[in-house]
Amino acid sequence: MGSIHGIIAPIVTPMFEDESINEGELRRQVDRMITAGIHGIFAFGTNGEGYILSAEEKEFVLSVAIDQTKGRVPVYAGTGCIGTMDTIALSRRAEALGADYLSIITPSFAAASQDELFEHYAAIAGAVNTPIVLYNIPARTGNALAASTVRRLSEVEGIVGIKDSSGNFDNMLQYIEAVGGEDFAVLSGNDSLILWNLLAGGAGGIAGCANVFPENMVAIYESFASGDIEAAKRSQENIRSFRDCFQYGNPNTIVKVAVALLGHPVGPCRKPFGRISPQGLEAVRNALVESATAGIR
Repeated sequence: MGSIHGIIAPIVTPMFEDESINEGELRRQVDRMITAGIHGIFAFGTNGEGYILSAEEKEFVLSVAIDQTKGRVPVYAGTGCIGTMDTIALSRRAEALGADYLSIITPSFAAASQDELFEHYAAIAGAVNTPIVLYNIPARTGNALAASTVRRLSEVEGIVGIKDSSGNFDNMLQYIEAVGGEDFAVLSGNDSLILWNLLAGGAGGIAGCANVFPENMVAIYESFASGDIEAAKRSQENIRSFRDCFQYGNPNTIVKVAVALLGHPVGPCRKPFGRISPQGLEAVRNALVESATAGIR
């Protein structure tokens, strides 16, 4: 399985018009990501609409992703639920299906203390054998993992990393300073910060933009790893015009619309989250044309 590193794709969940899951297209997207050199597949993360899939659908998506990946890269499963008991149950199911890592988002809606968050994750780690990557995205969940809590959790057997989607580089830097290194991976969940994560000692990123520009996102890491920082900077800067489109809607929606515009029948996001304004759609189209003209893929 190797260490956690590089660019992990939180793969979109393709759907038909009736919102059922399109297995054939999911398999094609897995192959598309791996062919582009992606370092991991993340099933039903935020960009995979894990927040709106049933437990049965999550199991189905994960089983398809694992089967199609065939061990070529690690497969991550987003098994976080609001409650500890439900998270353990889904994590055990993902473990049984063969996930390589569990990505566990913080509980949401109700405010949780740092001690409660610690106990939540420690209990899950004690209930499974699959390594766990913490997931901090306070804008979506309302609960943030403090660096001191992440340090405590890094000492719990089985907890091996964290994805930080706070968008606050200083927060991610505090994680890296507290626990980052060979034995604990700090990953950027904000695509604009991936290179800066690497330069600061982080491990890479879980990058929604990989669904749109997989080769370019892989190039950020591979250029960095080979010592070509200028090339890594160019690849990092290449996604600016597309990320500017996020002002027009939910980033998950923008990403899935873009993948569809590239010719992949992934369908819209599940309602009510799939709408995009005509102005937003035009902006995405223009960004994709601009990127294609520049050879960004």
